[in-house]
Amino acid sequence: MRATNTIRVRLRTILSCGAAASVVAMAAQASAQEAKADQPITDNAVDEVVVSAVRQTMQNSIAVKRDTTAIVDALSANEIGDLPGQSIGEAIMTITGATADRGNYGPTEVSLRGLGSFLSATTFNGREASNGSGDRAVNFGQFPSELFNGIKIYKSQQADLIEGGVAGTIEMETKKPLDYGKRLVQGELKGNYNPYQKRITGSDPWGWRGTASYVDQYELGKLGEVGVSLGVQRNQVDDPAESYVASNTWLACNANVNATGNCTEVTRAQAAAGTPFYLAPNSITFRQLTAKEKRDAIFGALQWQPNDRWDVNLDVEYSKRNYEEDRHDLGFAETRYALRNVQYDDQHRLLYATGNSTLQSVSTLFQREEEYIGGGGDFEFRATDRLTLRADVSYSQTTRTDLTRSTRLRTDPLDIYGARTAINNQRIPFTYDARSGFAPVLTVDPRFNLDDWSLYSDDARLTREEEEKKDRIFATRFDASYDLDGFVSRIDAGARYSRRRYTTYDDLVTIDQASLAVDRAVNLACRTNFPQSDYLGDAPNHSVRSWATFDTLCQFRNYLGAEDPGGSGDTRSVANADVTETVWSGYVMASYKGEAAGMPVRGNFGVRVVDTRVVSKGLRAELDVVNNSDGSIRLVETGAFDPTRIKASSFRVLPSVNANFDLTPKTVGRIALYRAMSRPAPSSLAAGRAITLQDGTDFTSIQDAIGEIVASGSPRLKPIMSWNADVALEYYANRDTILASTLYYKQFTGGFIPVTIDEQFVIDGQAVTVPVTQTQNSDDKSHVYGAEFTLSNKFSWLPKPLDGFGGKLSYNYAITNFKNHDIRLGDVIDADTGAVTGGMIPAAGLNGYSKHVLSAQLYYEHGPLSVQGIYRYRSRYYQDFVGGNAQLRYISGGDAFDFNVQYKLNKKVDIRLQGLNLFNEVKIDSMPVPGSTRNYQYFGQQFFISIRARL
Repeated sequence: MRATNTIRVRLRTILSCGAAASVVAMAAQASAQEAKADQPITDNAVDEVVVSAVRQTMQNSIAVKRDTTAIVDALSANEIGDLPGQSIGEAIMTITGATADRGNYGPTEVSLRGLGSFLSATTFNGREASNGSGDRAVNFGQFPSELFNGIKIYKSQQADLIEGGVAGTIEMETKKPLDYGKRLVQGELKGNYNPYQKRITGSDPWGWRGTASYVDQYELGKLGEVGVSLGVQRNQVDDPAESYVASNTWLACNANVNATGNCTEVTRAQAAAGTPFYLAPNSITFRQLTAKEKRDAIFGALQWQPNDRWDVNLDVEYSKRNYEEDRHDLGFAETRYALRNVQYDDQHRLLYATGNSTLQSVSTLFQREEEYIGGGGDFEFRATDRLTLRADVSYSQTTRTDLTRSTRLRTDPLDIYGARTAINNQRIPFTYDARSGFAPVLTVDPRFNLDDWSLYSDDARLTREEEEKKDRIFATRFDASYDLDGFVSRIDAGARYSRRRYTTYDDLVTIDQASLAVDRAVNLACRTNFPQSDYLGDAPNHSVRSWATFDTLCQFRNYLGAEDPGGSGDTRSVANADVTETVWSGYVMASYKGEAAGMPVRGNFGVRVVDTRVVSKGLRAELDVVNNSDGSIRLVETGAFDPTRIKASSFRVLPSVNANFDLTPKTVGRIALYRAMSRPAPSSLAAGRAITLQDGTDFTSIQDAIGEIVASGSPRLKPIMSWNADVALEYYANRDTILASTLYYKQFTGGFIPVTIDEQFVIDGQAVTVPVTQTQNSDDKSHVYGAEFTLSNKFSWLPKPLDGFGGKLSYNYAITNFKNHDIRLGDVIDADTGAVTGGMIPAAGLNGYSKHVLSAQLYYEHGPLSVQGIYRYRSRYYQDFVGGNAQLRYISGGDAFDFNVQYKLNKKVDIRLQGLNLFNEVKIDSMPVPGSTRNYQYFGQQFFISIRARL
């Protein structure tokens, strides 16, 4: 581990020094470069020097940034398949100010300017795209980078952009076949090597990926010309991961009370009165998993131009992803039970304690099928030399179905043979120690052998859970453009209609088994050796190295006689969501170009109006109280449901102004003023409720039980609104060089705060008023101040062969006072009185907000060889759970280093080597305050080697 840390430090030092040296060298050589390239970049400029893919992509990106009216950063390649990265998400992260949340299967949600993904909008060929997560972020893993050639990020807004991007709008583009202008037949075969997979017993660390593209154009005589393009991909890889994870619920425990059972909770009022408390999770799990993924993607487009007035574009996209996790968990099910010798710090983080907990071995097979289908038609008609009409209709649908089969076995005073264990108790003494680093050490009583299968002998429970999320978007828009003579050069106007429906259902079947003889037979039949070597070997503290594991499907077969017992037949649930969002919007925008005070100026100004209507349907369940033998109670659903329907609406006006000044032939100044909006996630608008039922939690009173009913969404949540100002200064020394900086300010009207609303539930046949906590918009004013910088250069001024080096450095800094409060432990407002009760822990900032975001690229090209290294850093950020922040979760800052090597065998064939996550950086989550580790996870590195041929 020490050697690994040393390598990381050295790599980071080299990168930092290299970046600093680049800045100094570029500044020193600016005048020399100007002498080599005095002409400004224009659309018609032609570079007579043949350049490679990396340099050409950077040149194109610089040109796009300069020529676009709004404040934009871009990634643009001439050729399909030249974008860096294994997915479109990795490619986006090379753009200034863009970063992403990484999982074991790559980047997921993309954040712009250090702000959360929910503040960004993403369009695919100018359209919204659905996803299966329940939020508005695009699942970039569905879109292979090999089938794209352009990405734009609009940092400032303009009236003709689809609303939704307070932080910015990501626009993904595929190449139109007639615009591409030449034939392309391209194939790429890529092998994937995952070193972590070697730790898995009997597994193969190799995977593969194949991509094929075809683009061509045909003359149709009097019917004009038509272009077609087709791209297909098959991806099949394994992704192991290992982690420590605590529960999603953390409670404030009274530090003055040595409880004989679960720790005594502290209320907000008690905390305000000075009662000392520490924060503890309900449970803790060590998890080992192996993931298998197979994905097929097909993209097709047809472009038809019957004459010089019509341009018809039809496209379709299809992606199907099958993902499977084989999980083995060691669970400490009661980490708040009989805690003693407690140590905690001034942030209430639990540092040390001894306690007793039931231990459990949980075997799980998780399977996900996610299918995306999208497409549409875009019709452009040039009615006159001045008037252009355009219509677009599109549909996007994502269906994600998760099937989870799980078997739990717990500890007991008796083993599977009926003999007394050495502990002679269901609960095993343990020690929790988080005083050294981010990885807490959990140590069990040495008399208990974690690897002894026979000790997991009680409370056998099998669960089958099927969850489906479906997101559908139908949209149509009509636009008109009219060219003018004079300062105002064009008027654009248009209207858009969209209907988005998000639905979920969750079907849970739970089967308990109490026969000791059956438990013994299944235990003996389904044992497996621990499937991994060196478990959590990269963690600084890893007291748990292995435990007794079982084959999930074997357990299902032997307990139930079938690997899949099937669903309940009734998918009704209080947690289900059915949200329909209807949006009507319209805009008018004027583009202008001329001179102001003798200085060339261009830009646009306009206004967009947006009317949003939400209908959210849900169910309310009647509950029965079941008395347990020990005097505790639990809640169960009776099977009777009452429907509920909640409506909400909003109307917003979004003005915008963009002004661009050509200060010199090489210097551009930009000013942007605009109002922007970002809507809540569809899942955050759900009318469902989350009720704790028969999950191992028993209560002493109905009052305690109903305290565990929380809203899974808030249909009346309004969009986040902001007033924004951006000022940018950009210097273009030549086609390879840009030095740009942008200052920006955002003022938000409202944050998020929990609110308590009384609702009626039928419990034990009687109506009971239940205080349900959900999230609403607050009246607070908050702001973001930020600055971002971009420096890109080809070091052609160095002597050969060093003139092959080039690089790009991007940095974003932002500060904000936006507040998100913890629902259980933060500020809460009474819906009736408006009174605010102070919270016990500090509020978090914006979802996804990072103060620092850095990206550095260094490349070297010499003849047929091209080498590129990409380093990314992101500081700590708060990340909401999909569906709402039941409790605050923080993701620790981290960095990643990827590299790409390309060698051209000839003009038609090249080979590539790519490496991802070379630092093997650990991902660390904290809850509900920073530094209180909830989860840490290792994914390992990934390597790819490929051969690509073009005809």
